[in-house]
Amino acid sequence: MKRVALYARVSTRDKGQDVENQLLQLRTFAAKEGWEIVQAYVDHISGGQKDKPEFSKMMLGAYQKQFDVVLFWSLDRFTREGVTATLKYLEELDGYKIAWHSYSEQYLTSALGEFKHVVIAVLAAVARQEKIRIQERVKAGLDRAKADGFKRTDGRAGGRPTAAFDRQKAMELHKAGKSLRTIAAELNTTAPTLQRFFKASIAA
Repeated sequence: MKRVALYARVSTRDKGQDVENQLLQLRTFAAKEGWEIVQAYVDHISGGQKDKPEFSKMMLGAYQKQFDVVLFWSLDRFTREGVTATLKYLEELDGYKIAWHSYSEQYLTSALGEFKHVVIAVLAAVARQEKIRIQERVKAGLDRAKADGFKRTDGRAGGRPTAAFDRQKAMELHKAGKSLRTIAAELNTTAPTLQRFFKASIAA
């Protein structure tokens, strides 16, 4: 029976994504293949980052022959560092005699053969471009917010718009001993927003 290591990753910017969704599908696939899961490595970090703690542990585990196969959800979950870095990591696994397999790209395995480098190069380039587009969208949003005069909760320009609610009323209710949830419900806002507001008011 082959020993398999699972690798899953979500970025803090990947809104609505849950790493458990990836792991569930990876575990199901491994069971179907008759593989024994010996380790699951999970990173909560951008795929473009070079320093991914769990990824580094996985590569060390591969070097130490702790498993026979690395199973990841897709190439862009494996890494988004670009073509050169992606090929380097996969060639390292090949050098350690560790097989690798992409769950969502069933054709993408270490057994791909002579066309492996071409396919990986195309997919890695697409993943890299998607990372760049995400960064550009975030920057565009911050620039727009700054241009519109929005302030961050720390007082600097940019970021999310300041939440609209009756601040004077909020202070009065707070002084009267009302809970954050009660005040939030009455003023049609959220408890975290109120908490930030009160904290900023005290600091001021």
